[in-house]
Amino acid sequence: MCGLVGIYGQQTVGQRLYEALTVLQHRGQDAAGIITGCTGRFHQKKGNGLVRDVFTQADMDALVGSVGIGHCRYPTAGSSGAALAQPFYVNSPFGISLAHNGNLTNAAALASQIVRRDKRHLNTDSDSEVLLNVLAHELGKSGKVRLAADDLFAAVARLHEQCTGAYACVGLIAGQGLLAFRDPLGIRPLVLGRRDHPDGPEYMLASESAALAVLRFECMRDVQPGEAIFIDQQGQLHTRQCATEPRLMPCIFEHVYLARPDSTLDQIHMYKTRLRQGVRLAEKLRRTCPNHDIDVVIPIPDTSRVAAQALAESLGLRLREGLMKNRYIGRTFIMPGQTVRQNSVRQKLNAIAPEFAGRNVLLVDDSIVRGTTSKQIAQMAREAGAAKVYLASAAPPVRHPNVYGIDMPCAAELIAHGRSTDEVAALIGVDWLIYQDIDDLLAASRHGNPAVAGFECSVFTGEYITGGVERDYLDRLDAQRKDEVRCAPCAGQSSVVGLHNRAAQA
Repeated sequence: MCGLVGIYGQQTVGQRLYEALTVLQHRGQDAAGIITGCTGRFHQKKGNGLVRDVFTQADMDALVGSVGIGHCRYPTAGSSGAALAQPFYVNSPFGISLAHNGNLTNAAALASQIVRRDKRHLNTDSDSEVLLNVLAHELGKSGKVRLAADDLFAAVARLHEQCTGAYACVGLIAGQGLLAFRDPLGIRPLVLGRRDHPDGPEYMLASESAALAVLRFECMRDVQPGEAIFIDQQGQLHTRQCATEPRLMPCIFEHVYLARPDSTLDQIHMYKTRLRQGVRLAEKLRRTCPNHDIDVVIPIPDTSRVAAQALAESLGLRLREGLMKNRYIGRTFIMPGQTVRQNSVRQKLNAIAPEFAGRNVLLVDDSIVRGTTSKQIAQMAREAGAAKVYLASAAPPVRHPNVYGIDMPCAAELIAHGRSTDEVAALIGVDWLIYQDIDDLLAASRHGNPAVAGFECSVFTGEYITGGVERDYLDRLDAQRKDEVRCAPCAGQSSVVGLHNRAAQA
C-alpha cells in the first residue's frame, strides 16, 4: 500500500501535493516524492522518510507548475532506499513520470521483455519501474509528437493486456497532461475530485477521499476498474474504459486497516463499515460466549477503535481507552523490519493501569498478522493488573501472504498460518481469542455498495483473484521478504533485475 495524489490546478500545486501526502502518510512512511510540471519541464524532489522530513521550504519553492503528482511509499518486497522513492521517471518518449500503488505479479517476465525486446533499461528492482516502462513503450508506438486522448487510452488498454496484479497509478507526461488509471479489478483504490476556480476547473486524484476533503475538492466519483483518466494541458477531462472485462473487486484489507475511517472508497464509507464489523463481531461473541464475564472493552489504537465502540455498545459493555498511544511513533505494521516493529510496540503504547487492574478485559484489534503487537499488549495488560485478558479480531485469521501491494510476510511468519484459534491464543498469551467470520466481514463491506462484484481477500482465503500466483512465485516472494534480505546492503537487487538478467542469459 502506498499513497498517491495528482493535481491539475490553475496555480502552483506543489504545496497542495505536500498537504495531500501528509493526509495519506498512514499509507507509507518509507519514502516520499513530488514531481511538478511547468512549460514542458519537470521539477522533482524525493527521498527517504516521512513527508514532513523529505521536503524543505526551499524544495517547495522549487516545485513550480500547475500540474503534479506525489507518492508516499512503504516497501512490500525486495529493497528499500532512496533509489526506490517515487515517482519514477523516464525521458523517452516525451518524458513520463509515474507513481504506483499496488504490485505486479508478473513483474519478472515483464522486466525480461523490457530489456530483451524493448531495449529499455531498468535501474531498480521495483515493479513500479517495470510498469512505467511498459507504459512508455506503449505510448511510443503512437509515433506522434503531440498525443491525443485516444493515443493515451490505447496505450493503457495495451498495458492492461500485459500487466497482471494490482495497480492504481497517476502520471505526468511532459507538455501533455495528467494521466491516471486503475487495474481491471480495481484492487487498489483511486478517487477523482474537482474544485471550481475563477480561471477554470481544478482536478485531483488520490488514493483516498479524505485527501480530497482536506484540500476542499468535491469527490466526483471513484476511478472505475480498468478506467483511464486524462486531463490535458487545456484542462479538458477525458475518460475511457480501457479494459475488456472490468470487475470491481477491491481489497478488503483497505476496509479492515489500511484506509482512514473518514474515507469513502468505491462508495463504501470506512467508518460505517467498521461499525458494522464491530456489530457482527459482537453477534458472534454473543453466540459463542453467551456467559462471558467481560468487564470492559479496550481498543488497541487506532484502527480498531470504531469496531470496538460498536462491539461494546452491542454487548452493553463499557468502552475504555486503556492504552495510551505515542503519536510520534508510526504504524508498526508498515515499518520495514521485524526487529524495528518489535522495539516500536512498547514505545508506541503504554497501559493505563486503573482500566486493567482486577478486571476481565476484552482487547479489540482490527486484525492479527504476525502477532508481535498482540503478544506484547497482552503482556502489558497482565502487568497492569488485568485478571483475565481476552482478544477479539475484527478480521478473520490472516493465513496467507499478500501479493497485491501489502507487506504481508511469508506464510511462516503469519501467526495464524497452520494454527487453530486456540493455538494462536496460547502463543499470544490471552485467555481466549475470537475472530470475525469471513462472511460477516464481507457483508459489512458489501452493505455499503451492493454493486461490488466481490472482494480481494486472499490473505484470509488464499485465493488470488488475478490468477497466475503459483507456489514458485510465493516461494520467491518469501525470499524477498526476509528481513535479512531487506536490511542487507544492495538488498533486493537480485529480485526483479536478477530474474530478467537470468532470463536474458537463458
